[in-house]
Amino acid sequence: MPIEIRVIGTVEASSFVAVHSQISGQVTAVNFKEGDDVKKDQVLFTLDRRPLEATLLQVQANMQRDAAQAANARVVAQRYADLAGRGIATTEQLETSRTSAAALDATVEADKAAIENVKVQLQYATIAAPISGRTGALNVYQGNLVQPNDAKPMVLINQVSPIYVSFAIPESRLPELKRYMANGVLNVDAAPPAEEATPAHGQISFVDNSVDQSTGTIKIKATFPNQDRRLWPGQFVNVIVALTRDPNAVVVPTAAVQVGQQGQYTYVVKADKSVEYRPVVVERTAGLETVIKSGLKPAETVVTDGYLRIVQGSRVSIKGEENQVTP
Repeated sequence: MPIEIRVIGTVEASSFVAVHSQISGQVTAVNFKEGDDVKKDQVLFTLDRRPLEATLLQVQANMQRDAAQAANARVVAQRYADLAGRGIATTEQLETSRTSAAALDATVEADKAAIENVKVQLQYATIAAPISGRTGALNVYQGNLVQPNDAKPMVLINQVSPIYVSFAIPESRLPELKRYMANGVLNVDAAPPAEEATPAHGQISFVDNSVDQSTGTIKIKATFPNQDRRLWPGQFVNVIVALTRDPNAVVVPTAAVQVGQQGQYTYVVKADKSVEYRPVVVERTAGLETVIKSGLKPAETVVTDGYLRIVQGSRVSIKGEENQVTP
């Protein structure tokens, strides 16, 4: 019988990005439909490039003008150096010419930086997907004006393959979890309530570094490949953490264990088809099966139906091949 931890978890995207514009501009094209799967570096939006292209031409022209002036200033400074060497120009004139040449050289460097800045702005006019994933609702359309400080993102991208399932376990079970994790990776099953028969399979990938004192639980995350997209961000799922297996468990159908005034009990069918009242101690329940800590032995037959008509010593008969018994 498996030794498990059963809790409720929440599906989370393994990565998500809110796409914003880094410049002001008008949206000229939206290259996807909301809800589409997109690849990393796929172009999502394009903004109007014309104002930036005009600015680029302007700063390039400024650099050419300043470069010409700087070249002339260097020639003048060299001429004053020659004149000063012959005693014709003063030292003040020489220093002034050199200072002018250096200032114009610095202006040319500033122009180069301005050109690079505009080129970066032009790159921002094309907005590509920073990650692969699925797009959400589209918040801007062709013709809209966007700003760098817009509160609402243009679109939100969630990465759903792989995907996380986040859940919390009681701190009392943390030592048990850590003990089994030391022996290897622990497998996790997760499924929506209506699909528990075919759960998705993943593995624990994260254990939080502290216990939440307000709830007495610790946060765990499991990673699922989710290639079939069965798990969806925000979805609630039933989670089963498989710790290990007990090879020598005494197991009965959960329906065989009843609760009376003196605690839990079951009826055992003896060889003569009479029933015997038997108190039991339950170790744990796993779905439709219950592990008995004490009170039963392997291979004993128990009653699973008709308890309202059974008393100590009643005789029963086997019904069909399902090992169910009735008075």
